[in-house]
Amino acid sequence: MWWRNALSLLGAALLLASCGFAPLYGPGGPGDTLHNRLELAAPTTTNEFTFVNRVETRLGRAASAPMRVDYEITTSRTGGAITADQETQRHALSGTVTYKVVDTASGAVLSTGTTQNFTSYSATGTTVATGTAERDAHKRLMVILADQMVTHLMATAETFLP
Repeated sequence: MWWRNALSLLGAALLLASCGFAPLYGPGGPGDTLHNRLELAAPTTTNEFTFVNRVETRLGRAASAPMRVDYEITTSRTGGAITADQETQRHALSGTVTYKVVDTASGAVLSTGTTQNFTSYSATGTTVATGTAERDAHKRLMVILADQMVTHLMATAETFLP
């Protein structure tokens, strides 16, 4: 019976090889070809700093790259878990990043996308604890949004890489 499993695995491997499958982080794969090839605008806000830091951690930092990523981050906070006394005990933090990959030489837009997500934090502690929780929620949200953007760029890199 073990030979049936082995034959199934062999068949799946041959099928993937015949359709042009290449590992994302393999030599010459999109994860490798995007590394140090994207330049991001210098951050001006705390959210942008966290976002850019995460993207550069994943893709490398490029001072003068063949492509540039222009991005816009928006966030909004809404109250949730409101008590009968109208006290907010939990906040939801939503964020959206709209981005485009631009060829630095020609200025042509190579790829565009939008990613959005949310996180939340508790507001039941002291003022200091709530402030700390809010800052942490912003950091977590920016990491989530950066990871989603990088994943999208890697998944679609073959459509815009020269």
